[in-house]
Amino acid sequence: MKQQLLGIDIGTSACKVAVFDEDGKVLAQANRPYRVYYPQNGWAEQNPEEWWEAICDAVREALSEESVSAEQIKGIGVDGQSWSAIPVDENGSVLHNTPIWMDTRARHLCEKVKKEIGADEIFRVAGNDFLPSYVTPKLLWFKEERPEVFQKTHKFLQSNSYIVMKLTGEMSQEYSQCYGIHFFHMEKLSYDMALAEKMGLSPDMMPKLYGCDEIVGSVTEEAAKKTGLKAGTPVVAGGLDAACGALGAGVYRPGETQEQGGQAGGMSICTDKALSHKALILGTHVVPGLWLLQGGTVGGGGALKWFRQELGGGMSFDELTAEAAEAPPGSDGVLFLPYMAGERSPIWNPDAKGVFYGLSFDKTRGHLIRSVLEGVAFSLEHNLRTAAETGIHVNTLNAMGGASNSVLWTQIKADVTGKTIRVPSSDTATTLGAAILAGVGCGVYGSYGEAVNRTIRMTRVQEPNPENKAVYDRSMERYLRLYEDLKEGFSL
Repeated sequence: MKQQLLGIDIGTSACKVAVFDEDGKVLAQANRPYRVYYPQNGWAEQNPEEWWEAICDAVREALSEESVSAEQIKGIGVDGQSWSAIPVDENGSVLHNTPIWMDTRARHLCEKVKKEIGADEIFRVAGNDFLPSYVTPKLLWFKEERPEVFQKTHKFLQSNSYIVMKLTGEMSQEYSQCYGIHFFHMEKLSYDMALAEKMGLSPDMMPKLYGCDEIVGSVTEEAAKKTGLKAGTPVVAGGLDAACGALGAGVYRPGETQEQGGQAGGMSICTDKALSHKALILGTHVVPGLWLLQGGTVGGGGALKWFRQELGGGMSFDELTAEAAEAPPGSDGVLFLPYMAGERSPIWNPDAKGVFYGLSFDKTRGHLIRSVLEGVAFSLEHNLRTAAETGIHVNTLNAMGGASNSVLWTQIKADVTGKTIRVPSSDTATTLGAAILAGVGCGVYGSYGEAVNRTIRMTRVQEPNPENKAVYDRSMERYLRLYEDLKEGFSL
């Protein structure tokens, strides 16, 4: 029997678990939803304990499959959403819900810190702008707005490190999630004590640093009882969901690029240097010695999900995209700004709003649906154009996420960007990436090259249509101009 690996993904709306054999075949998978709480305008938080309960249920379901054996699972990898700030005490108990990546409650603190320390000084160390979505402003928010929680906090954890702790009893901080911590030096891969001190923070607030494929500990007896896993199974530190997704999509060498179409969207360009841009996101790859220049957008599959729920009349996603296919490229002038929860890169405007523009009595629901698909593609292109300002030029994108299952949506992205898009055979790229980390860390694979070659196969390749590209070039300029014309009004 082949060795097995377990990947766990902590997404925004649900957790996903998948068991793979050593050749990347999915043996079992399961998911469980959980809530996002919006207690105030600009706040978005989750209860990490709900993640853990959901993961326990999902793992038990996956382990119930006949092809899966807890005894055969040789390692566990965990990936998670970005920019959590989970305060835990010495026993690992959660002291407060964690703000998540779309939370902007610390906006007022960002301007204060940039004025006091200097935005350029922070960027020099972190390689990222000081924005409210990141971890550091959230730490400062706890310090200033919830001092009673801050004082009781032993460590602040990331989403994946919290689940690793629940599995092993050990607290960890791996490198790929350090990009949210502005006193982490992105080139030196170590904490900058002087900058931390200027911020009134300390690296002691963070757990011990681990490589993403480094074993943190093994499944405890208590965790084994909750999950059905075998006690003693090794657990690696894991990594950021986008970085694990990039690996699971086959991106592990400089120049290779992943485009993401899950709840949110974006792209990750693999580099062998810490190339930064103030409008983008720089982090380390889960693969040692590499970095990812990322564009993270709010608009993704979530935009189409919203349309389906509110305006879709009970239609399936396949029915929605079939109706979208009836409208021509460019949607006869209908534009959609996919800023349904503000927007991240490259505009970084939490006040931005979703917009349909260009409606008239001759427009159909198909025009609206297609404009949603195109708007998400425009946000991807906006990030790729921004990355090109650093001298990085991309020719091919490896797709991941549920949106990649749509041939139409993938073709729209190819046409808008002018890039060839390769689609792996599995839509479990994120959990596969986490499992690969476990496989490398536990010795199932001798290298990342071996792991990728054994586990990842492409199902289709979609080339851009030059005629459609010409239409979309004009639409793209209108898309960019529309935002510029409207942005002042978004904050009113």
